[in-house]
Amino acid sequence: MSPLKIIKTEDGSHSLYNQELNETYHSFHGAVNESNHVFIKMGLEHWTANNKGPCRILEVGMGTGLNVFMSAIWAIQNKVVLDVTTLEAFPLDPKTIASLNYTEKLGFAEVFDKIHQSPWGQPVVLNNCFTLHKIQDQIQNFKSTAFYDLVFFDAFAPNKQPEMWTIEILQMLADTMNENGVFVTYCAKGQLKRDLKSVGLEVTTLPGPPGKKEMVRACKKDNG
Repeated sequence: MSPLKIIKTEDGSHSLYNQELNETYHSFHGAVNESNHVFIKMGLEHWTANNKGPCRILEVGMGTGLNVFMSAIWAIQNKVVLDVTTLEAFPLDPKTIASLNYTEKLGFAEVFDKIHQSPWGQPVVLNNCFTLHKIQDQIQNFKSTAFYDLVFFDAFAPNKQPEMWTIEILQMLADTMNENGVFVTYCAKGQLKRDLKSVGLEVTTLPGPPGKKEMVRACKKDNG
């Protein structure tokens, strides 16, 4: 029996509840609202407002694929080229994916289907604006030859998956970021902010999505 249960969040969009971890994939206050606020507005829109050219994104924790989906929609609507690499150690089964109501909320059903039907382990061009590379692995095993402009850090909470929030992983992510690269996450714990500063990032505490007071954005500046 699967430990995952589909739930409806307060904005009407679906999320998943992991019974083993007693944790949801998104905020109860709205999965789409949270993804839009944390990763699109505070991440993608912030980076593109301050930089030119295509944006290369690394996501830690693909989950339901909502962040990837919303990024793809944003890229199409804004005619901005995105190259997204997303990591997921435990991909969802097709039945669960087909039960999610994101296309009912957002449209773009063909894009959603292409995202989830794309093979793992190789880059796939979804359209003129969007290239996707899904990697089935843990972040601890990830070795990157690329550098990223934007990191979506969407792991389960530190008290549920502390191994995902170690200083070693944060250092590795910082090392893969380009100058002026941006790291965003829904988490705003003091230890995370201290750790991000210790790996050389400039940390800003921002207003959080509905139901959450704060979130974090960290930027990599040229210290030379």
